[in-house]
Amino acid sequence: MIPASLLFLLFFALPIGYAVWLSFRKVRVSGLGLGAGAREEVWAGLENYTGALSDSELLGGALRVLGYGCIVVPVMLGLALLFALMLDSEKVRLTPFTRLAIFLPYAIPGVVAALLWGFLYLPDVSPFHFVLDRLGLPQPDLLDGGPLYLALSNIAVWGGTGFNMIVIYTALRAIPAEVYEAARLDGATPLQIALRIKIPMVAPSLVLTFFFSIIATLQVFNEPTTLKPLTNSVSTTWSPLMKVYQDAFGNGDIHAAAAQATLIALATLVLSFGFLRAANRRNKQEAAR
Repeated sequence: MIPASLLFLLFFALPIGYAVWLSFRKVRVSGLGLGAGAREEVWAGLENYTGALSDSELLGGALRVLGYGCIVVPVMLGLALLFALMLDSEKVRLTPFTRLAIFLPYAIPGVVAALLWGFLYLPDVSPFHFVLDRLGLPQPDLLDGGPLYLALSNIAVWGGTGFNMIVIYTALRAIPAEVYEAARLDGATPLQIALRIKIPMVAPSLVLTFFFSIIATLQVFNEPTTLKPLTNSVSTTWSPLMKVYQDAFGNGDIHAAAAQATLIALATLVLSFGFLRAANRRNKQEAAR
């Protein structure tokens, strides 16, 4: 346990503790800010936190991520469950190849996937726009306005569905075959088996994938940052993490950025803990019945 504990302390616990420490500090500038001792780091108390909570850009980014998550999470988990149920069906052919094909996008780095889709969205180089133009059909600009949410969500769904599908599919394969045989003897159809047996029995896996999806949604950074050079619709503060990065490395205010990062971590912890408690309470109620 010693090597793992040391790695945890050095690369996880200490950075978090240092970020929390920085969030309670600020730089005090004397005079013109020139010369030795003109800039001094002092205790700021909750000043950085009150500034973060009243920051309209940070709150706006949180609302954008909320809308983004309302699209990504249900679509991604719905497709993952659908694909897992299809692969678990006895009538499906070429299951190993299909399983690998669905999982493969997850193996592609997020930045590479965002660049790939970004160029597919650009009207001047996209083959989709070329085909639509030849067919005389309208060519929507997915990198501008409301469609931008769909463009970003598509990248996340394309890359994350395979991982969630594998988790759910593994849980399906662990269900004893005798359960399905008993259901068939009782006259259950394949659809009834899927809805009344398979989905309820893989509920813990659905809770796990939902938990991971919420965390990934709150921490969205790669996709909008990668698409930003391709469109003016993505600002430097489009998501909360982009706001943290801009304040830390663009504006040079590392203390305000640390406070914002701490608030994002706390929000993620509260939402995750609340969801897990609700899921555990429901499981206990069902077990009691």
